[in-house]
Amino acid sequence: MILNQSFIELGEGYGDVFELCELIRTNQHRLHKTFLLQSDNQNGRSISIAAAFEPAGNSHFMPIYICREGIPQNDNTISKRQTLFNDAAKQAGKTPVQIELKHSDEFSDKQLFYHYVTGILRLNNLLPPIR
Repeated sequence: MILNQSFIELGEGYGDVFELCELIRTNQHRLHKTFLLQSDNQNGRSISIAAAFEPAGNSHFMPIYICREGIPQNDNTISKRQTLFNDAAKQAGKTPVQIELKHSDEFSDKQLFYHYVTGILRLNNLLPPIR
C-alpha cells in the first residue's frame, strides 16, 4: 500500500548526479523505475533524470529522486551525466523510461509541475496508484 509519492529534488550538477547514481546502486533492491524526462524551453532542450524507489520497511512513502532539467541536450548527443545515470540504472537491472514533458518554466509553481509529472507517470502505469 502506497499512501504518498513525492519528488525529492537534488541539484543539477555532477555531484548531484553522482548522488542519485549512488542511491540507485545502494538501494537497487528497492528501485522501482528510472526516468529520462525531456523538455524544451526558450533555452533549448534539457533532460531531467529521476529514480523512483519502493517504500522502505513498513512506510507507505514512495520517494522519487530527481535532478530537474539539469542536463542540456545538444545535437542528440548523450552527455557524460546521462551516461553515468544510464549505467547506474543498467547495473541495477533497469532501463530508463524516456518521457516528453512540458518544461517546469510553464508552471507558476514547482509543486504544480511535480503534480503534472506524477499524473503523467501514473497515467502511463509507471507509478502505482495511491491506495
